[in-house]
Amino acid sequence: MSKPPARVLARLFGTFHNISYYAKELRVFQERGIDEFWHGYIAYRAAPMGRVEAPVVTATFYNFAPTLVEAAVPAVWDVVAPAEAIELRAAAISTALTNAIASQGQDHDEAAAAVADLVLEAMRDVPEVGRALFGAYKALPTPDPPLERLWHASTLWREFRGDGHNIALAAEDIDGIECHVLLAGKGVGNRDVIEKIRGWDAASWDAAQARLANRGLVDDVGVLTREGVELRRHIEDETDRLAAAPQQALEPSGVDAVVAKLEPIVDTLLASGAVPGKWPPPKPM
Repeated sequence: MSKPPARVLARLFGTFHNISYYAKELRVFQERGIDEFWHGYIAYRAAPMGRVEAPVVTATFYNFAPTLVEAAVPAVWDVVAPAEAIELRAAAISTALTNAIASQGQDHDEAAAAVADLVLEAMRDVPEVGRALFGAYKALPTPDPPLERLWHASTLWREFRGDGHNIALAAEDIDGIECHVLLAGKGVGNRDVIEKIRGWDAASWDAAQARLANRGLVDDVGVLTREGVELRRHIEDETDRLAAAPQQALEPSGVDAVVAKLEPIVDTLLASGAVPGKWPPPKPM
């Protein structure tokens, strides 16, 4: 394993989880009456928390513009209540995963069930404190079908790490748009794409870049300085540390087993085209 196990696991679980953002079957939310893609996204991702208000979603999602969230919440709950959103997404994911794996002539049910069981046991006693999205998803019933069960396990892993990443960002006084400016400053994505998919505007981006420049983290065109590179490295290392509990519960032998069984499943999913292999995707929604 050339990369640290924490990063390998994050990539594998994150990629498998991402079917819930890219599957064409999620158009069911548009068919149900939520016209804007991102409003549907907000509805089904926030749904496990219940009928929450916009500030709760902004706080837990962390990097979406408040104006985008406010345009969706609470109006979406009058179209699709949280319980229905959970059911609609579950059905869409089930169909999407089955179709994607079958399209490659593969059957990964046995491996998917084995990975899910290992991960769910590892996640059983990790703390929910400070991790609102993880806690909300952990409270959902665990599906029985192997691929759906693996998606649920992957989502728990992903949201546990994601909540911890938000903690790490907040501890360094990096807000919801500044984290994107730092990412673009590293060369991952660019402001035009990120503004489009996270709802920020040019004025907000310019103001965030100026704040980071005043801290010496980016130069006058938004490229990371040495201090910016070091801060991003620290935040990623801290994210690994905060996400360590389930990995420690797996122990090294469990980590090796998960990677060996999950990697071929993720490779099949990528080969199907159902999810992209990088972020931002080639064709952002």
